[in-house]
Amino acid sequence: MEQNSIAQVFATHLALIGTDVEAWSDLLAENAIVEFPYASALGAIVRFEGKPAIYNHMKNAVSQLQNWVFTDVCEYQTLIPNVLFAEFHGEAVFVATGQPYQQDYVVRLETKNGKIIHYREYWNPAPILELMGSSETAFDWIQTHR
Repeated sequence: MEQNSIAQVFATHLALIGTDVEAWSDLLAENAIVEFPYASALGAIVRFEGKPAIYNHMKNAVSQLQNWVFTDVCEYQTLIPNVLFAEFHGEAVFVATGQPYQQDYVVRLETKNGKIIHYREYWNPAPILELMGSSETAFDWIQTHR
């Protein structure tokens, strides 16, 4: 049952993350952890703990991009029923400039009782730097949009 549940949680995650962060946050356990290991390359926070901190970060981050489309989704079930790995491609429009944003993601998702308890998302900082024009501009932008 947990295998189906985690696949459903991941599908709901992709359906909501770019359109309704408040509804998406209902997928989170109260003590959830969300990590973006490569965010440190941009001077951004890498780890968020607890539903309120995660929600506040994600509502701001997601508001900077619109018209999300996720494709090439591949899910990998593990021998641990509540852990799933996934790869997918995302495209959106950067609101500040109207430029297209493209990214490939690798995710490790862990659930308990149908809620996300740990989400780790790996992505390449280079597309963000390209949108910003320089690492200094990206750092300044990230600092004002935390």
